[in-house]
Amino acid sequence: MSSPPPPAGHDPLEGVGVDGLITTGAHHSRIAPAFSPVLAAAVDQLQRAPGAPALYVYGSVATGTARVGHSDVDLVTVGLDASAAQALGRQLSTQFSGLCRGVEIGPAEASHYQGPGDEAHGNRVFLRHYCVHLMGPDIGRDLPASPADRAAARGFNGDIALRAHQWRQQLADSDPALLARRVGRKTLFAAAGLVSLHDTTWTTNRIAAARRWGVVRPELARALETLVAWGESSSQAPSRPEVQQALDGVVAQVITDFEDRIGLWKVP
Repeated sequence: MSSPPPPAGHDPLEGVGVDGLITTGAHHSRIAPAFSPVLAAAVDQLQRAPGAPALYVYGSVATGTARVGHSDVDLVTVGLDASAAQALGRQLSTQFSGLCRGVEIGPAEASHYQGPGDEAHGNRVFLRHYCVHLMGPDIGRDLPASPADRAAARGFNGDIALRAHQWRQQLADSDPALLARRVGRKTLFAAAGLVSLHDTTWTTNRIAAARRWGVVRPELARALETLVAWGESSSQAPSRPEVQQALDGVVAQVITDFEDRIGLWKVP
């Protein structure tokens, strides 16, 4: 059976090279000139910040698949305070509302990329293959390319059981639509890891992963499509009981599959 086409904006160069290493399209040369103003503004602001933070762009802007007015600008800072990153993201989102859907800035520290743990390994793989350096000390410069293997998949999404525990705790007090979006997107990222290992490939394509894992596990197909709708559409408004049902059903099944086939994070 042929694979379904990737969703609009997904990186067509993501996959596995002949050497078994992860490939993506993230590169300076693929950043569209239209998004240069928002990146320049982010760099200008961070040049004034204390501590010489680093800045990276990832996602559709980094791979050249972003659409003006429809895509987010996704950034990672290393060494910037989380509250400052959040404030800067809000400022840039307002300033460039006509250019992008929003500017998201994820704060990180150099220590997040160090050590032998699953989380640090996943962070290194992400930085090496998905992020384009814009300014500051480049801690990803000398990182080796990563095999498209179980360790990489576990590093990316081995926290799925931890996330599910958090979602259960948040369900009573959270907006169910916002929580459902997080549940849908993260669970389907984990499904993409399952597809990567099952098909000896490498993908983070949530929509294609839902369709493919629904073929491998047909009893989950309809529930996986529901997660696609939750993760991709802001118009979806599931109720708390519906989110609870997903946590008890498809999310729990994906966690079981992930634990059996890939393994979950080893938390001290």
